[in-house]
Formats: sequence, C-alpha cells, structure tokens
Amino acid sequence: MHQSIIKLPFFLLAFISIGAINAQVKKAKLIEGESIVSEFKTGEKHQYAISLKDKQFAFFKLMQNGIDLKVITYNPQGEKIAEFDSPNYRNGNELFTITSEKPGAFLIEVISIDEKDHSGDYALSVHSIKPKAVSINDKVDELFTIWNTNNSPGASVAIVQNGEIAYKKGYGMANLEYDIPITPASVFHIASVSKQFTVFSILLLEKQGKLNLDDDIRKYISEVPDFGKTITLRHLASHTSGLRDQWNLLSMAGWRMDDVITKEHVLKLVSRQKELNFNPGDEYSYCNTGFTLLAEVVARVSEMSFAEFTKANIFNPLKMNNTLFYDDHEKIVKNRAYSYSSASNGYKKSVLNYANVGATSLFTTVEDLSLWAMNFKNLKVGDSKLIEKMNTLAILNNGKTFGGALGQFVGDYKGLKEIQHGGADAGYRSYLTRFPEENFAVAVFSNAAEFNPGNIAHQIVDIYLEDKITIDQKPKAVIEESQTETVAINENLLATYVGAFELQPGFIITVSANDTQLSAMATGQPMVSLNPISTTEFEVEGVDAKIEFMTNDGKPIELLKLHQGGQIMDAKRVEEFDMSSVVLSDFSGDFYSEELATTYHFTVVDDALIASHSRLSDFSLIPTKNDMFNGQAWYFGQVEFVRDENNLIKGCKVTNGRVRNLYFEKVN
Repeated sequence: MHQSIIKLPFFLLAFISIGAINAQVKKAKLIEGESIVSEFKTGEKHQYAISLKDKQFAFFKLMQNGIDLKVITYNPQGEKIAEFDSPNYRNGNELFTITSEKPGAFLIEVISIDEKDHSGDYALSVHSIKPKAVSINDKVDELFTIWNTNNSPGASVAIVQNGEIAYKKGYGMANLEYDIPITPASVFHIASVSKQFTVFSILLLEKQGKLNLDDDIRKYISEVPDFGKTITLRHLASHTSGLRDQWNLLSMAGWRMDDVITKEHVLKLVSRQKELNFNPGDEYSYCNTGFTLLAEVVARVSEMSFAEFTKANIFNPLKMNNTLFYDDHEKIVKNRAYSYSSASNGYKKSVLNYANVGATSLFTTVEDLSLWAMNFKNLKVGDSKLIEKMNTLAILNNGKTFGGALGQFVGDYKGLKEIQHGGADAGYRSYLTRFPEENFAVAVFSNAAEFNPGNIAHQIVDIYLEDKITIDQKPKAVIEESQTETVAINENLLATYVGAFELQPGFIITVSANDTQLSAMATGQPMVSLNPISTTEFEVEGVDAKIEFMTNDGKPIELLKLHQGGQIMDAKRVEEFDMSSVVLSDFSGDFYSEELATTYHFTVVDDALIASHSRLSDFSLIPTKNDMFNGQAWYFGQVEFVRDENNLIKGCKVTNGRVRNLYFEKVN
C-alpha cells in the first residue's frame, strides 16, 4: 500500500483555512440539473449556495480539469459539515453530498490545494436531490449514492454485528467494458489489508513452535544484508525495522507500478541495500518490504508457498472460498473486479500486475472478509493468546507506542476501541475496521481510485453504533455565507512564525502567511495549510501530528517542533537560500546507484538542473541550500551532493518518504 504518512523526511499535510475568507470569492446559486463551469486560480475561493428543504439528501459532482481542488460544505448556521478531497490530483471528479436536517441555504466552498500560481477550471453540478433515508439500511445505501450507477466503478460493503452479516450490498460496476455489476461476491484486490493475514500466518507458525517473533530475519532469509543491527520478525510486523520501502526503491530504480513485480524482484532489491533508514525499533515508518519478507519466512519454514499455506491454514478452515493470495499475475480469477481512475473525459483502467505477496495481493470478497472479522471473536483458527498478541500495541526502543500493533492499527474512534487497516493499490481501495467490544465490524471495498473507504466505513459506524458513541461530534462554526469570521490568532503573532526551518540537513519547512492563513511547504512537498488548536500549536489534518511554534517575545521565532509518532523533532530557523549563487554545471554528470542498479543523468537545460532516466519522465532539481536540491519527483524528494577532498562532486544521497540517504556515485 502506498500509504501517505508524515515521517521524517516525508512531510505531507492537508490544506485548511484558519482565518478570513480570501477576497476572491465567487458566489452563485446552484439548481438541480444545471451545471456551472468556472476558471480557477490558486488562492481563490469560490462559494455556492444551495437551498434544501427539511430532511433532504443532495448529491453533487465537481469535475476538476487541470487543478487540484477541495470542497468544504457548511450548514445554514455557518457550521462546517465536511470536507471532500479525492486523491485524483488535478483531473477527475470530486463527488460530495449534503444532508439537511432543517430547511435553509447551505454553503459550498471550493478551494485549491494545488501549487502556487496554478490555474485550471471545473464544472459543478447538482446531480440529484431526494428525501433523506430513514431506515438503517437505506442510510447505508445513501452513503453509496455517488457510486450506485451503471456507468462508473463502485464499491461493496459488508457489516458484521454480533457474529453475523447484518447487511451486504454492491454498488456500481466491477467491469466497465462488459457492464458487469459489483455484488457482495465480487472479488477485489484489497492491498495492505493483506498484512494482517501475513502476521497471522507468522503467529500460527510461532504457536506451532517453528519460529519466534523475536528471531533475526537473517535466520530465515540470508539474502537480507547484515546491517550490523538485529532486525527481528517483530520489527518487520510492526513497521519498525528501519528497512527501506520496496515501492519507493522500485520507483527510484525506474520501475512503474503497473510493471510485473515479483517476489524475486523485491528480494534481489533488498539484498543490494547497504544502509537502514534508522536503527531497528527506534522509529515507526510504514514499510511494505517487511511484510514481503514475512511471507517468504512463512513459505520457507512451512515448505509451502505463502498462497498454499494461507489457503490450508486460514481460508479453508474459515470457509473463505473466494479468497486467495495472488502470486501469479496471469492467474484467472472468477468474479474479479477491475480497477479504474477518473479523468476529465471519464474513467481509465488502472492496471495492476503484482506477483508478490505478504504486503499486498490478497484477493477476497466482503462476504469472505466478514468471516475473517468474525474469527477474532468466535475463534475457529488461532487462539486467544495469538489474537491478543496481534492486537497489542508495539513498543519502540524509547518505551513509547505509536498506534501500530502487528499488521494493523489500534486506536479510539469517538470513544470506542477500534482496530483497523486500509489498503490502496492501483485503483483499488479497501478498509476493514473492527470494534471488538461492540462485536461489530465493517468491510468496504472499491475499484475507484478516488474512493475513500475509511470515511465511508466510519459513517456506517456512526449509523449502527450511534447509541454507543460517547464523544460530542458537534461541528464548530467556521464561516457564514454573508460574512467573514477570523480565528482568534493575532496576525502579528502569525507573522513571527514565517520563515524557513530545517528539520534535518537539507530538509526545510518553509512557513508563509497569506492574510491570516498560515501555510507550510516542506522539501519536495506541495504548499499546504495548518489547522490551529491554540495560538502556538497547529494540527496536521488527517494524520496524528502537529507543529508547535516556540514564541520569542514578539520577535520572529527561532524554533518550531514537529510532534509525530511519539517523537518531537526540532526545526531551527535558517536563512533563505540565494539560488542564483549555485553553479548548476558543477552537478552535471551520470550518477549510478549500486543498490538500485540504475543510473540518472543530470544536465543543465535552460538554466535548470534536469534529471533524466531511461524509463522515467525528466524532472528538475531545485537548489535549497549549498549542495542540496529539491527533486520535483516524489521518489527524488531531497538530493544532497557529496564532494571529495578536491571539492569536486563525487556523488549524491537521495531521500524520499520511506528511503533515506540512498547513495549514487558519480561515474561520468
């Protein structure tokens, strides 16, 4: 799964306004069946009003064309209802809904989360308005209204309550070329939800006395290099191994994610690595590599393929008859749903050719996954000690936890204990959440890249467990349609937060202010905004992280702190870098990585340093400080050049979200 996280040095934030509405506001009234087309520039905010009657449900479509937009909805009292931002970047639909409890004029705000000085256009329409659902199952169906069509991909859902499936249904199409609808029996690739089955398999072998979670991985897979530190199976199962992530490495090496990628490819890549991101157990960093290795441990210890082991020891006993680990990209699977992504002119196929298992590649149905969810309460496979071990939070070397257990995440949702994991590969999206104390679970799958299964699953939880939710979720007032409001943060104080701050050598967080809106841009990442929780603390929306500004008696601050994953990381103020002082020709040449077995060519074109690779699109390298560059490709986020004793460039180290300091030697 390509899961987005905040983890040094990968800094990914969400965009949210914290102050007055930008002066560039366009207001119009929306009418059912009519479409509004508008141009849009970064920094603008467009507002639209829609009049709804008592207890109505409205469904909207906003088609992005060349610019990445987000939609925020507000009730007639100016209280924020929800935000909608699909991961389809600059092209494709933002689909959203509003449900009215009372009649009134609801507000829709369109903002950009794109780069500065970027423009595009969009078309906004009211697709339908109908009475709000009343029965519990109709309320669930209402959540999937957007996808319940015969001309789009869709979703399937199964709801487990008290040891049985309380509701299941399919929406939309499993195959757009042959008009095959999705049903609860449709087979989906569920990406990283696969990981809990990999951990369960390891624990079954431990129960049989064939291995121990605290064994060194090299005891079973000698191809893993000796990094001078012991990496245990437990480290792999809890994302604390320090290994570099396989998908990031493959991307850096020039692989496309629709290439055929086998277990052998991943193992060979791992065998060539010379460094870890960090010492095992020191940090949490989501790592798919660890689960590919765990699956291979299962295969070598059991003397069966991983697919065979899981079928014999998990799927058959639980009667998960439509479930398999897909280790052969040419294998035919009956009732399979294919994946898609949206574009300005409709949908495109999102091709997946994985032939590797453990981190991903479980094929299953929501019906079958419900049987798996039931097994955690009514045991047919495993035992209570195994389940308890799997559900227990992992502990870092510093004694702290970070929300991760073994192959899943444990936390709190509105006062209820939740154990969950999501998945995303190609256009597939999946989410399984369990509430063990309520004997309740929800599985949601989709074959549309812009689908948010976690959001839908939690809305289903809100419907079914309404009486057990203990936290007041009343929305906070943010804006009114006819007036502007400001958050109670002094503009002069915000001005002291503006500047460049270095989180690690070459990794800069640049804080800026536009009116009373505070934004941040980190090395290799887009401009984003922060959500204030106090005058000095700003929450990173959508992830468990915050930025704390250390005030300096009214003068510009010298330090900010990033709180994330049980760690507090300092970023000190640095002077802004004069890019004109860089002699770009110094950095030209061919750079080869032995670890990736690949070469990049850096050359100066039109006063810019351009990186080229035989299988990738060219991208630019932007200087950020002496011998430091920001790569304009996600897999080349930060480039630090290294000089020899004669002050000549001899190589560079490349860092991205899940790979740190991978070395390239200058060979020409």
